Amino acid sequence: MQAFDTQIDEADGWRAGPLRAPAQMLADQKYDGHKSIHDDSMAGDLGFNAGPIEGPTHFSQFDPLAVEAFGMDWFRTGCISCHFRAMVVEGERVRAFLKKEAEDFALIRMEKEDGTEVLKGTASLAGADRPSALRERIQTVTPPEPKIILRDVEVGMTLPRQTATMGPDEHMGDLYPFTLNEKLGKITEPSPLYRTSAEFGGPVIPMEMISVLAHHLPKGFPVRGPVVGLFADLEIALHDGPLIAGEPFEIEREVIALSGSRKTESAWIESRIYRPGAADPAATVLLNSASLKGSFDGYEEEAVEAA
Repeated sequence: MQAFDTQIDEADGWRAGPLRAPAQMLADQKYDGHKSIHDDSMAGDLGFNAGPIEGPTHFSQFDPLAVEAFGMDWFRTGCISCHFRAMVVEGERVRAFLKKEAEDFALIRMEKEDGTEVLKGTASLAGADRPSALRERIQTVTPPEPKIILRDVEVGMTLPRQTATMGPDEHMGDLYPFTLNEKLGKITEPSPLYRTSAEFGGPVIPMEMISVLAHHLPKGFPVRGPVVGLFADLEIALHDGPLIAGEPFEIEREVIALSGSRKTESAWIESRIYRPGAADPAATVLLNSASLKGSFDGYEEEAVEAA
């Protein structure tokens, strides 16, 4: 079975997919008891033109490039790891690029139609000699000073395993107000593997939807709020894949780093997705969950007091 029928071009060593206009599916997302940054009005209040499309949505455009570069092992031990650099709103068209550097390692980037860089990072298979983009990046981050939004969050905080599934018609809650089948109706790169797969024993959960599986549960960590958050960096890595729709999972989460910027405080959260009772995860998701300082009432006053 052919995984994708996406047209792929090549120039100067870079594989390139077609321009796509990904769909916005989070306009009705509820986050921390209020509308999220993906709502146009909330985004406008924070100085953005419109509610951005969720970052993991872009990962689907890299799947055909990665399968051509690495073969079907992409669905077993693939890892996509990136830093988001610009937001994309519905109606904008973007293109994915991949440059293979070794048999199991590649650079990736995504650009808007006008050349604006949307994200950059790496794609790789398990066992690659080089670290992924985020595993390298996380070695350089330092905690925010002072901590205001993340005052009560510490590195090493762990949430115990929680059960989770992603059935084809299972609504994924307030954070992700849609089903897998609804996503497949709008995904930029459809694949027959997402509907059924004899090779893998069932319908494969797309890479971008592994983020939904990892993050649809209540956040759990004591982040102060209300506050508006966004995905600043994201890595999805398969260790014993693929993940199959309807399969039972257990998800454990841990804060493995804290960082800050002029506009954000960030908790780096690793979600480990296990099959029930397994000692080793089938997949891991590393997220730089950035909270916007400007969305937290009284931030500047508390920062002055803490200085």
